[in-house]
Amino acid sequence: MLLDEITAPADLKKRTVPELEALAGEIREGLFNRLTKIGGHFGPNFGFVEATIALHYVFDSPTDKFVFDVSHQSYAHKMLTGRKAGYLDDSRFSEDSGYTNPDESEHDFFNIGHTSTSVALALGLAKGRDVLGHKENIVAIIGDGSLSGGEAMEALSVAGSELRSNFIIVVNDNEQAIAETHGGIYVNLKALRDSNGTAANNWFTAFGLDYVYEEQGNDIASLIAVFRKVKDSARPVVVHIHTQKGKGYARAEKDKEGWHWCVPFDRATGKPTVSFGGGESYFGMTAPYILERAKKDRHFVVVSPAMPMAVGLGPEERKQLGDQYIDTGIAEEAAVAIASGIARRGATPLVVTNMTFLQRAYDQISQDVCINRTPVTMLMNYASFDGLTDVTHLGIFGLAAFTNIPELVVLCPTSAEEYRNMLDWSLCQKEHPVLILIPGNAVSHRPADTDYGALNTFKVEQQGQQVAIIALGDFFQKGEELAAAIKKELGFTPTLINPRYASGIDATLLRSLEAEHRLVITLEDGILEGGFGQKIASFYGAGSMRVKNYGLEKKFYDRYDPQELLRACGMTTAQMLADAKALL
Repeated sequence: MLLDEITAPADLKKRTVPELEALAGEIREGLFNRLTKIGGHFGPNFGFVEATIALHYVFDSPTDKFVFDVSHQSYAHKMLTGRKAGYLDDSRFSEDSGYTNPDESEHDFFNIGHTSTSVALALGLAKGRDVLGHKENIVAIIGDGSLSGGEAMEALSVAGSELRSNFIIVVNDNEQAIAETHGGIYVNLKALRDSNGTAANNWFTAFGLDYVYEEQGNDIASLIAVFRKVKDSARPVVVHIHTQKGKGYARAEKDKEGWHWCVPFDRATGKPTVSFGGGESYFGMTAPYILERAKKDRHFVVVSPAMPMAVGLGPEERKQLGDQYIDTGIAEEAAVAIASGIARRGATPLVVTNMTFLQRAYDQISQDVCINRTPVTMLMNYASFDGLTDVTHLGIFGLAAFTNIPELVVLCPTSAEEYRNMLDWSLCQKEHPVLILIPGNAVSHRPADTDYGALNTFKVEQQGQQVAIIALGDFFQKGEELAAAIKKELGFTPTLINPRYASGIDATLLRSLEAEHRLVITLEDGILEGGFGQKIASFYGAGSMRVKNYGLEKKFYDRYDPQELLRACGMTTAQMLADAKALL
Protein backbone atom coordinates (compact mmCIF):
# COMPACT_ATOMS: atom_id res chain seq x y z
CA MET A 1 0.00 0.00 0.00
CA LEU A 2 1.38 3.40 -1.02
CA LEU A 3 0.12 5.02 2.16
CA ASP A 4 2.40 2.77 4.20
CA GLU A 5 5.37 4.46 2.52
CA ILE A 6 4.20 8.03 3.24
CA THR A 7 5.64 9.06 6.59
CA ALA A 8 5.92 12.79 5.81
CA PRO A 9 4.80 15.14 3.01
CA ALA A 10 8.25 15.03 1.42
CA ASP A 11 7.60 11.40 0.47
CA LEU A 12 4.88 12.55 -1.95
CA LYS A 13 7.35 14.39 -4.13
CA LYS A 14 8.90 11.09 -5.26
CA ARG A 15 5.60 9.85 -6.67
CA THR A 16 4.06 10.06 -10.14
CA VAL A 17 0.62 11.51 -10.73
CA PRO A 18 -0.92 8.04 -11.30
CA GLU A 19 0.57 6.94 -7.98
CA LEU A 20 -0.86 10.02 -6.28
CA GLU A 21 -4.28 9.19 -7.74
CA ALA A 22 -4.00 5.68 -6.31
CA LEU A 23 -2.98 7.23 -3.00
CA ALA A 24 -6.18 9.29 -3.00
CA GLY A 25 -8.15 6.05 -3.12
CA GLU A 26 -6.18 4.63 -0.20
CA ILE A 27 -6.76 7.78 1.83
CA ARG A 28 -10.49 7.47 1.23
CA GLU A 29 -10.36 3.88 2.44
CA GLY A 30 -8.67 5.15 5.60
CA LEU A 31 -11.41 7.74 5.98
CA PHE A 32 -14.04 5.04 5.57
CA ASN A 33 -12.35 2.95 8.25
CA ARG A 34 -12.50 5.72 10.82
CA LEU A 35 -15.81 7.32 9.91
CA THR A 36 -17.83 4.12 9.66
CA LYS A 37 -16.69 3.24 13.18
CA ILE A 38 -16.63 6.50 15.15
CA GLY A 39 -18.23 9.07 12.83
CA GLY A 40 -17.04 12.58 12.09
CA HIS A 41 -17.01 15.09 9.24
CA PHE A 42 -17.57 13.08 6.10
CA GLY A 43 -18.35 15.32 3.13
CA PRO A 44 -15.70 17.99 3.76
CA ASN A 45 -12.91 15.40 3.99
CA PHE A 46 -13.92 13.17 1.08
CA GLY A 47 -14.13 16.23 -1.16
CA PHE A 48 -10.71 17.61 -0.29
CA VAL A 49 -8.45 14.54 -0.67
CA GLU A 50 -6.95 15.43 -4.07
CA ALA A 51 -6.41 19.06 -3.10
CA THR A 52 -4.63 17.99 0.08
CA ILE A 53 -2.30 15.69 -1.84
CA ALA A 54 -1.54 18.43 -4.39
CA LEU A 55 -0.88 21.03 -1.69
CA HIS A 56 1.60 18.81 0.07
CA TYR A 57 3.17 17.79 -3.26
CA VAL A 58 3.83 21.40 -4.27
CA PHE A 59 4.49 23.13 -0.97
CA ASP A 60 6.94 22.23 1.77
CA SER A 61 5.07 21.79 5.04
CA PRO A 62 5.76 22.66 7.82
CA THR A 63 8.14 25.36 6.49
CA ASP A 64 5.30 26.45 4.22
CA LYS A 65 2.29 26.79 6.49
CA PHE A 66 -1.30 25.64 5.95
CA VAL A 67 -4.21 27.06 7.98
CA PHE A 68 -7.46 25.15 7.50
CA ASP A 69 -10.93 26.63 7.91
CA VAL A 70 -12.96 25.14 9.80
CA SER A 71 -10.24 22.49 9.84
CA HIS A 72 -12.87 19.77 9.68
CA GLN A 73 -11.51 18.98 6.18
CA SER A 74 -8.01 18.23 7.50
CA TYR A 75 -8.22 14.44 7.91
CA ALA A 76 -6.25 13.72 4.71
CA HIS A 77 -3.70 16.34 5.81
CA LYS A 78 -3.30 14.44 9.07
CA MET A 79 -2.82 11.14 7.26
CA LEU A 80 -0.03 12.66 5.18
CA THR A 81 1.73 14.27 8.14
CA GLY A 82 2.50 11.24 10.27
CA ARG A 83 -0.93 10.56 11.77
CA LYS A 84 -2.36 7.88 9.50
CA ALA A 85 -2.55 5.41 12.38
CA GLY A 86 -5.48 7.45 13.71
CA TYR A 87 -7.41 6.34 10.61
CA LEU A 88 -6.02 2.89 9.84
CA ASP A 89 -5.58 1.46 13.35
CA ASP A 90 -8.86 1.23 15.26
CA SER A 91 -7.05 1.17 18.59
CA ARG A 92 -5.52 4.59 17.88
CA PHE A 93 -8.56 6.57 16.78
CA SER A 94 -8.45 8.66 19.96
CA GLU A 95 -4.99 10.00 19.13
CA ASP A 96 -6.39 12.40 16.54
CA SER A 97 -8.92 15.13 17.19
CA GLY A 98 -11.40 16.09 14.50
CA TYR A 99 -9.55 19.35 13.80
CA THR A 100 -6.03 20.64 13.32
CA ASN A 101 -4.13 20.60 16.58
CA PRO A 102 -0.59 21.89 17.22
CA ASP A 103 -0.27 19.44 20.12
CA GLU A 104 -0.46 16.61 17.58
CA SER A 105 1.93 17.78 14.89
CA GLU A 106 4.36 20.48 13.76
CA HIS A 107 2.30 20.64 10.55
CA ASP A 108 -0.65 22.18 12.43
CA PHE A 109 -0.53 25.77 13.63
CA PHE A 110 -3.91 26.37 15.29
CA ASN A 111 -6.52 24.35 17.13
CA ILE A 112 -9.56 25.48 15.15
CA GLY A 113 -13.15 24.27 15.03
CA HIS A 114 -15.11 27.47 14.49
CA THR A 115 -15.56 28.97 11.09
CA SER A 116 -14.29 31.91 9.02
CA THR A 117 -10.99 32.21 10.89
CA SER A 118 -8.35 30.88 8.48
CA VAL A 119 -7.77 34.00 6.38
CA ALA A 120 -7.20 36.21 9.42
CA LEU A 121 -5.00 33.67 11.22
CA ALA A 122 -2.93 32.99 8.11
CA LEU A 123 -2.68 36.71 7.36
CA GLY A 124 -1.20 37.11 10.82
CA LEU A 125 1.33 34.37 10.07
CA ALA A 126 2.23 36.18 6.84
CA LYS A 127 2.70 39.52 8.58
CA GLY A 128 4.77 37.88 11.30
CA ARG A 129 6.90 36.20 8.63
CA ASP A 130 7.49 39.52 6.92
CA VAL A 131 8.58 41.41 10.01
CA LEU A 132 10.92 38.54 10.93
CA GLY A 133 12.43 38.55 7.45
CA HIS A 134 11.46 35.01 6.41
CA LYS A 135 10.23 33.85 3.01
CA GLU A 136 7.95 30.78 3.37
CA ASN A 137 4.56 30.41 1.71
CA ILE A 138 1.49 30.99 3.85
CA VAL A 139 -1.66 29.20 2.67
CA ALA A 140 -5.18 29.72 4.03
CA ILE A 141 -7.74 27.08 3.04
CA ILE A 142 -11.39 28.11 3.32
CA GLY A 143 -14.68 26.51 2.23
CA ASP A 144 -17.99 25.00 3.40
CA GLY A 145 -19.72 28.37 3.53
CA SER A 146 -17.06 29.99 5.71
CA LEU A 147 -16.61 32.96 3.37
CA SER A 148 -19.87 34.48 4.60
CA GLY A 149 -18.47 34.95 8.11
CA GLY A 150 -17.56 38.52 8.96
CA GLU A 151 -14.05 37.64 10.08
CA ALA A 152 -13.29 36.07 6.71
CA MET A 153 -14.50 39.12 4.77
CA GLU A 154 -12.69 41.51 7.08
CA ALA A 155 -9.44 39.60 6.63
CA LEU A 156 -9.84 39.44 2.84
CA SER A 157 -10.27 43.19 2.83
CA VAL A 158 -7.12 43.67 4.88
CA ALA A 159 -5.14 41.20 2.77
CA GLY A 160 -6.10 42.86 -0.48
CA SER A 161 -5.25 46.37 0.64
CA GLU A 162 -2.53 46.08 3.27
CA LEU A 163 -0.31 43.08 2.45
CA ARG A 164 2.34 43.30 -0.26
CA SER A 165 3.88 39.86 0.03
CA ASN A 166 3.22 36.15 -0.39
CA PHE A 167 -0.21 35.03 0.81
CA ILE A 168 -2.24 32.27 -0.87
CA ILE A 169 -5.94 31.78 -0.17
CA VAL A 170 -7.39 28.50 -1.44
CA VAL A 171 -11.17 28.78 -1.77
CA ASN A 172 -12.56 25.25 -1.67
CA ASP A 173 -15.83 25.82 -3.52
CA ASN A 174 -18.08 22.77 -3.22
CA GLU A 175 -21.27 24.83 -3.66
CA GLN A 176 -22.32 24.00 -0.09
CA ALA A 177 -22.09 25.08 3.53
CA ILE A 178 -23.56 22.59 6.01
CA ALA A 179 -26.92 23.26 4.39
CA GLU A 180 -27.24 25.14 1.11
CA THR A 181 -25.30 28.40 0.80
CA HIS A 182 -26.99 31.78 1.20
CA GLY A 183 -25.87 35.29 0.32
CA GLY A 184 -24.52 37.35 -2.54
CA ILE A 185 -21.01 35.99 -2.06
CA TYR A 186 -22.19 32.61 -3.31
CA VAL A 187 -24.07 34.16 -6.21
CA ASN A 188 -20.73 35.61 -7.28
CA LEU A 189 -18.94 32.27 -6.78
CA LYS A 190 -21.47 30.64 -9.10
CA ALA A 191 -20.91 33.33 -11.71
CA LEU A 192 -17.18 32.71 -11.47
CA ARG A 193 -17.69 28.94 -11.80
CA ASP A 194 -20.02 29.36 -14.78
CA SER A 195 -17.55 31.66 -16.56
CA ASN A 196 -14.47 29.57 -15.72
CA GLY A 197 -13.28 32.41 -13.52
CA THR A 198 -13.73 35.22 -16.06
CA ALA A 199 -16.94 36.91 -14.81
CA ALA A 200 -16.71 40.69 -14.88
CA ASN A 201 -17.87 40.90 -11.29
CA ASN A 202 -15.28 39.29 -9.04
CA TRP A 203 -15.45 40.19 -5.38
CA PHE A 204 -11.93 38.86 -4.73
CA THR A 205 -10.33 41.22 -7.24
CA ALA A 206 -12.57 43.99 -5.94
CA PHE A 207 -10.76 43.58 -2.61
CA GLY A 208 -7.44 43.99 -4.44
CA LEU A 209 -6.49 40.29 -4.51
CA ASP A 210 -5.04 38.44 -7.48
CA TYR A 211 -7.25 35.59 -8.68
CA VAL A 212 -6.85 32.18 -10.34
CA TYR A 213 -9.66 29.70 -11.09
CA GLU A 214 -9.38 25.92 -11.38
CA GLU A 215 -12.51 24.02 -12.43
CA GLN A 216 -11.00 20.57 -11.89
CA GLY A 217 -10.74 20.75 -8.11
CA ASN A 218 -10.59 16.98 -7.72
CA ASP A 219 -7.96 16.40 -10.41
CA ILE A 220 -4.49 16.08 -8.92
CA ALA A 221 -2.53 17.03 -12.07
CA SER A 222 -4.59 20.20 -12.59
CA LEU A 223 -4.23 21.16 -8.94
CA ILE A 224 -0.47 20.61 -8.97
CA ALA A 225 -0.21 22.94 -11.97
CA VAL A 226 -2.25 25.73 -10.39
CA PHE A 227 -0.48 25.48 -7.02
CA ARG A 228 2.90 25.61 -8.74
CA LYS A 229 1.73 28.75 -10.51
CA VAL A 230 1.08 30.60 -7.26
CA LYS A 231 3.87 29.16 -5.12
CA ASP A 232 6.28 31.89 -3.96
CA SER A 233 3.93 34.57 -5.31
CA ALA A 234 4.86 38.09 -4.27
CA ARG A 235 1.25 39.26 -3.76
CA PRO A 236 -1.88 37.93 -2.05
CA VAL A 237 -3.71 35.61 -4.43
CA VAL A 238 -6.95 33.64 -4.32
CA VAL A 239 -6.94 30.17 -5.87
CA HIS A 240 -10.59 29.30 -6.45
CA ILE A 241 -11.04 25.53 -6.93
CA HIS A 242 -14.32 23.77 -7.73
CA THR A 243 -14.62 20.51 -5.77
CA GLN A 244 -17.20 17.78 -5.18
CA LYS A 245 -18.27 17.55 -1.54
CA GLY A 246 -18.45 13.92 -0.44
CA LYS A 247 -16.56 12.69 -3.52
CA GLY A 248 -16.05 8.94 -3.59
CA TYR A 249 -19.30 7.93 -1.88
CA ALA A 250 -22.42 8.26 -3.99
CA ARG A 251 -24.74 8.85 -1.06
CA ALA A 252 -22.62 11.75 0.19
CA GLU A 253 -22.29 13.24 -3.29
CA LYS A 254 -26.08 13.23 -3.66
CA ASP A 255 -27.04 14.33 -0.14
CA LYS A 256 -24.40 16.88 0.75
CA GLU A 257 -26.25 18.24 3.77
CA GLY A 258 -27.04 14.85 5.27
CA TRP A 259 -23.44 13.68 4.91
CA HIS A 260 -21.65 16.80 6.07
CA TRP A 261 -21.16 14.96 9.35
CA CYS A 262 -22.00 11.37 10.19
CA VAL A 263 -22.43 8.95 13.06
CA PRO A 264 -20.94 5.45 12.70
CA PHE A 265 -22.63 3.80 9.72
CA ASP A 266 -22.74 0.76 7.49
CA ARG A 267 -20.89 1.51 4.29
CA ALA A 268 -23.06 -0.72 2.10
CA THR A 269 -26.37 0.78 3.19
CA GLY A 270 -25.38 4.18 4.58
CA LYS A 271 -27.51 3.48 7.65
CA PRO A 272 -26.31 4.33 11.18
CA THR A 273 -24.94 1.45 13.24
CA VAL A 274 -25.65 3.18 16.53
CA SER A 275 -28.99 4.09 18.04
CA PHE A 276 -29.79 7.13 20.14
CA GLY A 277 -33.19 5.74 21.04
CA GLY A 278 -36.48 6.32 19.35
CA GLY A 279 -38.26 8.11 22.16
CA GLU A 280 -39.07 11.73 22.82
CA SER A 281 -36.35 14.34 22.58
CA TYR A 282 -36.30 18.10 22.98
CA PHE A 283 -34.58 18.27 19.59
CA GLY A 284 -37.33 16.19 18.01
CA MET A 285 -40.15 18.34 19.35
CA THR A 286 -38.61 21.66 18.28
CA ALA A 287 -39.09 21.65 14.50
CA PRO A 288 -42.77 20.60 14.76
CA TYR A 289 -43.31 23.40 17.27
CA ILE A 290 -41.72 25.94 14.89
CA LEU A 291 -43.82 24.78 11.92
CA GLU A 292 -46.99 24.88 14.00
CA ARG A 293 -46.12 28.38 15.19
CA ALA A 294 -45.44 29.59 11.65
CA LYS A 295 -48.84 28.36 10.44
CA LYS A 296 -50.65 30.20 13.24
CA ASP A 297 -48.62 33.42 13.08
CA ARG A 298 -47.68 34.95 9.73
CA HIS A 299 -45.57 37.53 11.59
CA PHE A 300 -43.26 34.79 12.91
CA VAL A 301 -39.82 34.55 11.26
CA VAL A 302 -37.03 32.02 11.89
CA VAL A 303 -33.52 33.43 11.52
CA SER A 304 -30.65 30.95 11.22
CA PRO A 305 -26.93 31.65 10.73
CA ALA A 306 -26.42 28.57 8.54
CA MET A 307 -27.48 26.17 11.32
CA PRO A 308 -31.12 25.19 10.62
CA MET A 309 -30.46 21.60 11.64
CA ALA A 310 -29.57 22.81 15.15
CA VAL A 311 -33.33 22.56 15.72
CA GLY A 312 -34.18 19.95 13.08
CA LEU A 313 -35.18 22.27 10.25
CA GLY A 314 -34.25 20.09 7.30
CA PRO A 315 -34.80 20.93 3.63
CA GLU A 316 -38.50 19.99 3.74
CA GLU A 317 -39.16 22.03 6.88
CA ARG A 318 -37.36 25.04 5.42
CA LYS A 319 -39.48 24.72 2.29
CA GLN A 320 -42.64 24.73 4.40
CA LEU A 321 -41.51 27.88 6.22
CA GLY A 322 -41.00 29.70 2.92
CA ASP A 323 -40.57 33.43 3.45
CA GLN A 324 -40.91 32.93 7.19
CA TYR A 325 -37.34 31.60 7.17
CA ILE A 326 -34.13 33.50 6.50
CA ASP A 327 -30.65 31.99 6.48
CA THR A 328 -27.95 34.62 6.87
CA GLY A 329 -25.12 32.26 6.02
CA ILE A 330 -22.39 31.78 8.58
CA ALA A 331 -22.95 35.20 10.10
CA GLU A 332 -24.19 35.10 13.68
CA GLU A 333 -23.62 38.81 14.20
CA ALA A 334 -25.82 39.68 11.25
CA ALA A 335 -28.45 37.11 12.26
CA VAL A 336 -28.90 38.65 15.71
CA ALA A 337 -28.95 42.23 14.38
CA ILE A 338 -31.42 41.31 11.63
CA ALA A 339 -33.63 39.69 14.27
CA SER A 340 -33.50 42.91 16.29
CA GLY A 341 -34.70 44.84 13.25
CA ILE A 342 -37.51 42.34 12.64
CA ALA A 343 -38.63 42.73 16.25
CA ARG A 344 -38.41 46.52 16.18
CA ARG A 345 -40.67 46.59 13.12
CA GLY A 346 -43.26 44.56 15.01
CA ALA A 347 -42.78 41.01 13.71
CA THR A 348 -41.66 38.03 15.82
CA PRO A 349 -38.15 36.66 15.25
CA LEU A 350 -36.69 33.39 16.54
CA VAL A 351 -32.92 32.95 16.18
CA VAL A 352 -31.79 29.31 16.16
CA THR A 353 -28.26 27.91 16.34
CA ASN A 354 -25.86 26.07 18.67
CA MET A 355 -24.64 27.75 21.84
CA THR A 356 -20.96 27.52 20.88
CA PHE A 357 -21.59 29.58 17.73
CA LEU A 358 -23.65 32.26 19.47
CA GLN A 359 -20.46 33.40 21.19
CA ARG A 360 -19.55 35.20 17.96
CA ALA A 361 -22.59 37.46 18.38
CA TYR A 362 -21.99 38.59 21.96
CA ASP A 363 -21.65 42.26 21.01
CA GLN A 364 -24.77 42.25 18.85
CA ILE A 365 -26.79 40.65 21.64
CA SER A 366 -25.53 43.29 24.04
CA GLN A 367 -25.65 46.33 21.77
CA ASP A 368 -28.19 45.70 19.02
CA VAL A 369 -30.68 43.73 21.10
CA CYS A 370 -30.40 44.26 24.85
CA ILE A 371 -29.60 47.98 25.02
CA ASN A 372 -32.53 48.50 22.68
CA ARG A 373 -34.70 45.96 24.52
CA THR A 374 -35.99 44.44 21.31
CA PRO A 375 -38.05 41.29 21.97
CA VAL A 376 -35.81 38.83 20.16
CA THR A 377 -36.08 35.17 21.14
CA MET A 378 -32.90 33.12 20.76
CA LEU A 379 -33.13 29.33 21.00
CA MET A 380 -29.87 27.49 21.62
CA ASN A 381 -29.06 23.81 21.22
CA TYR A 382 -26.00 22.00 22.61
CA ALA A 383 -25.71 24.23 25.66
CA SER A 384 -25.04 21.16 27.81
CA PHE A 385 -21.91 19.37 29.03
CA ASP A 386 -23.46 16.20 27.60
CA GLY A 387 -23.53 17.31 23.97
CA LEU A 388 -20.62 18.45 21.83
CA THR A 389 -17.38 17.52 23.62
CA ASP A 390 -14.62 18.77 21.28
CA VAL A 391 -12.69 21.65 22.82
CA THR A 392 -13.69 23.93 19.94
CA HIS A 393 -17.43 23.28 20.25
CA LEU A 394 -18.19 23.42 23.96
CA GLY A 395 -21.51 24.97 24.96
CA ILE A 396 -20.76 25.08 28.69
CA PHE A 397 -19.63 28.73 28.69
CA GLY A 398 -22.96 30.14 27.57
CA LEU A 399 -24.56 30.59 30.99
CA ALA A 400 -21.63 32.56 32.38
CA ALA A 401 -21.27 34.60 29.18
CA PHE A 402 -24.85 35.60 28.50
CA THR A 403 -26.57 35.68 31.90
CA ASN A 404 -24.55 38.76 32.79
CA ILE A 405 -25.83 40.91 29.91
CA PRO A 406 -28.36 43.44 31.31
CA GLU A 407 -31.96 43.13 30.12
CA LEU A 408 -31.45 39.61 28.71
CA VAL A 409 -33.80 37.03 30.20
CA VAL A 410 -32.18 33.58 30.15
CA LEU A 411 -34.67 30.73 30.62
CA CYS A 412 -33.72 27.13 31.41
CA PRO A 413 -36.66 24.74 31.04
CA THR A 414 -36.77 21.49 33.00
CA SER A 415 -39.58 19.62 31.22
CA ALA A 416 -41.33 19.35 27.88
CA GLU A 417 -44.24 21.42 29.15
CA GLU A 418 -41.96 24.13 30.50
CA TYR A 419 -39.95 24.20 27.27
CA ARG A 420 -43.00 24.71 25.10
CA ASN A 421 -44.62 27.20 27.49
CA MET A 422 -41.45 29.27 27.73
CA LEU A 423 -41.29 29.45 23.94
CA ASP A 424 -44.96 30.44 23.75
CA TRP A 425 -44.50 33.17 26.35
CA SER A 426 -41.32 34.56 24.85
CA LEU A 427 -42.69 34.70 21.31
CA CYS A 428 -45.87 36.46 22.48
CA GLN A 429 -44.38 39.07 24.82
CA LYS A 430 -42.95 42.36 23.55
CA GLU A 431 -40.92 43.55 26.55
CA HIS A 432 -37.74 41.48 26.81
CA PRO A 433 -34.95 39.88 24.81
CA VAL A 434 -34.99 36.18 25.74
CA LEU A 435 -32.47 33.35 25.44
CA ILE A 436 -33.85 29.82 25.91
CA LEU A 437 -31.56 26.82 26.38
CA ILE A 438 -32.78 23.54 24.90
CA PRO A 439 -32.32 20.90 27.64
CA GLY A 440 -29.55 18.42 26.96
CA ASN A 441 -31.00 15.53 28.94
CA ALA A 442 -33.87 13.08 28.49
CA VAL A 443 -37.36 14.51 28.21
CA SER A 444 -39.37 14.73 31.42
CA HIS A 445 -42.97 15.80 31.97
CA ARG A 446 -44.40 17.97 34.71
CA PRO A 447 -47.06 20.71 34.82
CA ALA A 448 -45.56 24.12 34.07
CA ASP A 449 -46.56 27.75 34.30
CA THR A 450 -47.61 29.55 31.14
CA ASP A 451 -46.58 33.09 32.12
CA TYR A 452 -42.96 34.02 32.81
CA GLY A 453 -43.44 37.77 32.94
CA ALA A 454 -42.75 37.96 36.70
CA LEU A 455 -39.01 37.80 36.11
CA ASN A 456 -36.67 35.89 38.40
CA THR A 457 -39.34 34.14 40.43
CA PHE A 458 -38.09 30.70 41.35
CA LYS A 459 -40.54 27.83 41.76
CA VAL A 460 -40.56 25.54 44.81
CA GLU A 461 -41.32 22.09 43.45
CA GLN A 462 -40.92 20.35 46.82
CA GLN A 463 -41.11 22.03 50.22
CA GLY A 464 -38.78 20.69 52.88
CA GLN A 465 -36.24 21.70 55.47
CA GLN A 466 -32.53 21.92 56.35
CA VAL A 467 -31.23 21.63 52.76
CA ALA A 468 -32.50 23.59 49.74
CA ILE A 469 -31.48 22.25 46.34
CA ILE A 470 -31.65 24.83 43.54
CA ALA A 471 -31.23 22.83 40.33
CA LEU A 472 -31.15 24.78 37.08
CA GLY A 473 -32.50 23.61 33.73
CA ASP A 474 -31.45 20.17 32.57
CA PHE A 475 -29.74 19.58 35.92
CA PHE A 476 -33.12 19.65 37.66
CA GLN A 477 -33.40 15.87 37.36
CA LYS A 478 -30.04 15.58 39.13
CA GLY A 479 -31.55 17.74 41.84
CA GLU A 480 -34.51 15.36 42.09
CA GLU A 481 -32.15 12.39 42.46
CA LEU A 482 -30.15 14.16 45.16
CA ALA A 483 -33.32 15.15 47.02
CA ALA A 484 -34.50 11.53 47.01
CA ALA A 485 -31.09 10.34 48.26
CA ILE A 486 -31.08 12.88 51.10
CA LYS A 487 -34.55 11.81 52.20
CA LYS A 488 -33.55 8.15 52.13
CA GLU A 489 -30.12 8.47 53.74
CA LEU A 490 -30.52 11.45 56.08
CA GLY A 491 -34.16 11.01 57.05
CA PHE A 492 -35.60 14.38 56.10
CA THR A 493 -37.17 15.96 53.03
CA PRO A 494 -35.09 18.73 51.47
CA THR A 495 -36.57 21.65 49.58
CA LEU A 496 -36.26 21.34 45.80
CA ILE A 497 -36.37 24.52 43.72
CA ASN A 498 -36.67 25.00 39.98
CA PRO A 499 -35.13 28.48 39.38
CA ARG A 500 -36.22 28.68 35.71
CA TYR A 501 -34.40 32.02 35.26
CA ALA A 502 -30.61 31.83 35.00
CA SER A 503 -30.16 35.59 34.57
CA GLY A 504 -31.36 36.72 37.99
CA ILE A 505 -32.13 35.64 41.54
CA ASP A 506 -35.32 35.47 43.58
CA ALA A 507 -34.20 37.46 46.62
CA THR A 508 -37.51 37.03 48.44
CA LEU A 509 -37.44 33.26 48.17
CA LEU A 510 -33.77 33.01 49.03
CA ARG A 511 -34.26 35.11 52.13
CA SER A 512 -37.21 32.96 53.22
CA LEU A 513 -35.01 29.85 53.16
CA GLU A 514 -32.94 31.16 56.05
CA ALA A 515 -35.64 30.31 58.59
CA GLU A 516 -35.75 26.54 58.01
CA HIS A 517 -32.52 25.73 56.13
CA ARG A 518 -28.81 25.53 56.90
CA LEU A 519 -27.45 24.57 53.48
CA VAL A 520 -28.21 25.64 49.92
CA ILE A 521 -26.94 23.46 47.06
CA THR A 522 -26.89 24.77 43.49
CA LEU A 523 -26.52 22.66 40.35
CA GLU A 524 -25.92 24.07 36.87
CA ASP A 525 -24.93 22.73 33.46
CA GLY A 526 -22.05 25.13 32.85
CA ILE A 527 -18.91 26.57 34.34
CA LEU A 528 -19.11 27.81 37.91
CA GLU A 529 -17.10 31.02 37.58
CA GLY A 530 -19.46 33.83 36.66
CA GLY A 531 -22.34 31.37 36.53
CA PHE A 532 -25.68 30.94 38.23
CA GLY A 533 -24.55 29.34 41.48
CA GLN A 534 -22.09 32.08 42.27
CA LYS A 535 -24.94 34.58 42.19
CA ILE A 536 -26.66 32.56 44.92
CA ALA A 537 -23.44 32.27 46.94
CA SER A 538 -22.87 36.02 46.66
CA PHE A 539 -26.37 36.71 47.93
CA TYR A 540 -25.75 34.69 51.08
CA GLY A 541 -22.14 35.82 51.47
CA ALA A 542 -22.60 38.03 54.53
CA GLY A 543 -24.92 35.64 56.39
CA SER A 544 -24.72 32.25 58.04
CA MET A 545 -26.24 30.17 55.24
CA ARG A 546 -23.78 27.65 53.83
CA VAL A 547 -23.74 27.33 50.04
CA LYS A 548 -22.27 24.56 47.91
CA ASN A 549 -22.10 25.18 44.16
CA TYR A 550 -21.89 22.32 41.67
CA GLY A 551 -20.85 22.89 38.07
CA LEU A 552 -17.86 22.64 35.78
CA GLU A 553 -14.43 24.20 36.04
CA LYS A 554 -13.47 27.18 33.88
CA LYS A 555 -11.45 24.93 31.63
CA PHE A 556 -11.15 23.92 27.98
CA TYR A 557 -12.25 20.30 28.23
CA ASP A 558 -11.55 18.18 25.16
CA ARG A 559 -13.08 14.91 23.94
CA TYR A 560 -14.16 13.86 27.40
CA ASP A 561 -16.54 11.20 28.63
CA PRO A 562 -19.50 13.16 30.09
CA GLN A 563 -20.09 10.78 32.99
CA GLU A 564 -16.40 10.73 33.89
CA LEU A 565 -16.46 14.52 33.86
CA LEU A 566 -19.35 14.55 36.35
CA ARG A 567 -17.33 12.31 38.65
CA ALA A 568 -14.24 14.48 38.29
CA CYS A 569 -16.30 17.53 39.27
CA GLY A 570 -17.85 15.72 42.26
CA MET A 571 -21.35 15.76 40.79
CA THR A 572 -22.53 12.18 41.11
CA THR A 573 -25.44 11.75 43.50
CA ALA A 574 -23.25 9.77 45.91
CA GLN A 575 -20.56 12.46 45.95
CA MET A 576 -23.04 15.27 46.50
CA LEU A 577 -24.78 13.32 49.26
CA ALA A 578 -21.47 12.81 51.03
CA ASP A 579 -20.76 16.54 50.76
CA ALA A 580 -24.18 17.37 52.21
CA LYS A 581 -23.55 15.06 55.18
CA ALA A 582 -20.21 16.72 55.86
CA LEU A 583 -21.53 20.27 55.50
CA LEU A 584 -24.45 19.59 57.84
